[in-house]
Amino acid sequence: MANSESKSPIAGTLPESLSALYSECYGTLPGASYPLSGSGGDRKYWRISGSGSPAVIGCVSPDASENRTFASLASVLRSGGADVPEVYAISADGHALLQQDLGDVSLFSLFASADEEELEGMVVVAMRALARLQGIDKDLWSGAVAHASLSRRQIMWDLNYFKYEYLRPSAIPFDENLLEDDFLTLASEVEGIPHEEWGFMYRDCQSRNVMWHEGKPWWIDFQGGRPGPCLYDAVSFLYQARAPFSESMRRRMLKVYAGEMERLRGLPAEELLKPLGVLRLFRVLQVLGAYGLRGLVEKRAHFIRSIPGALRQLSALMEEGVLDSFPELKRIAGHIVSDPRFSGSAIPDLTVTVSSFSYMRGYPEDYSGNGGGFMFDCRAMHNPGRYEQYRMLTGRDATVADFLEQRGEVGPFLSAAEGMVIPAVKRYLERGFSSLQVGFGCTGGQHRSVYCAESMARRIRALFPQARVHLVHREQGIDEWL
Repeated sequence: MANSESKSPIAGTLPESLSALYSECYGTLPGASYPLSGSGGDRKYWRISGSGSPAVIGCVSPDASENRTFASLASVLRSGGADVPEVYAISADGHALLQQDLGDVSLFSLFASADEEELEGMVVVAMRALARLQGIDKDLWSGAVAHASLSRRQIMWDLNYFKYEYLRPSAIPFDENLLEDDFLTLASEVEGIPHEEWGFMYRDCQSRNVMWHEGKPWWIDFQGGRPGPCLYDAVSFLYQARAPFSESMRRRMLKVYAGEMERLRGLPAEELLKPLGVLRLFRVLQVLGAYGLRGLVEKRAHFIRSIPGALRQLSALMEEGVLDSFPELKRIAGHIVSDPRFSGSAIPDLTVTVSSFSYMRGYPEDYSGNGGGFMFDCRAMHNPGRYEQYRMLTGRDATVADFLEQRGEVGPFLSAAEGMVIPAVKRYLERGFSSLQVGFGCTGGQHRSVYCAESMARRIRALFPQARVHLVHREQGIDEWL
């Protein structure tokens, strides 16, 4: 089911497959319907209602087996007492299904307005519910899962996902052989967790996949479930990148979870928590792979905004010594956590990133996840790069600045740009926004754009000392905080 908190109806036509399935199920044509924001995958969700018929959530997926697995697991988990949505109907080809509408409120959405006591109370309930879900008799659900037990092969897939979707798009250097050695060591440690501590591993257990309905948590998007170490799910939930949990609260909630597992399954709580560090490391690498693909490659804002939280967790693992057994991974992690693209993301004040760039290489990347901002084209101004005496210089050199200023074009250009940017910075500060991007482009990203970016960055720095100003001359390899 989609996580649809705070969503407004948006334009769209209900797919014919869902319309036909609804009519077949309820004997009437659908009435009102609108699409909902989905998850990180390719499934599409719709809220559908009809005259005299209940509101339902319709799902269409290009992967029919995914829908069939969801429907099968929903049935058996419900029979085991878990709070999961009921599936009302699934099409013959498996690409469309109708399921129970659990409303618009995810557990994640409640965290923003909850005080510390309320937050902890909700998480206690969720941790106990997770232990009950994982404690359902394996004979009920083992035939419904589509994935084999977590194995070394699956673990290596996730670790290579991190390598190819996060490290390589980020141009972070690594030694392939040494990193593979560390991956194999990590995979062995995860796979070696005693099997009495295994159960139904939700796989993507996070508060966005928990709806708050009828005063309790309901689990959704569990089609990736498989046999695996139960603690992995508690780690996924409590160390979710954007969840507002302190480390002390995480430790308390782990004790609640382990205590419930001991009560239900007789697993000693202390033993259950022993692989905590290695599972935290495995999970953060797995999610960074997902954030790399969905954020850095596909530019989905939610995933980009989640990267700084994951980097903070990786940094904490380094400080705790968890990476000491993985030397190449530890070396790489040092590069990752100091990545200047995200170094200002944990600071609540406004960060204004001012960039110069060449249009031949496209617009600057926006790693804030916000999109938008201002892009100014400097190419209408006379180009100093046409002249031999300026060809090896940049807009930071005094003679290039003199050339631009004496021709009289750059002054009015920057004045007009400031007329838009300066009020925006002021308003962003007033509203508590965290980032704004301003770019200046020219043919080579060397003269005009560099001069303008320098001037704008220093003007913002002078007018708004409470803002962080990040100056990036992309084509010159210059990255500074003013």
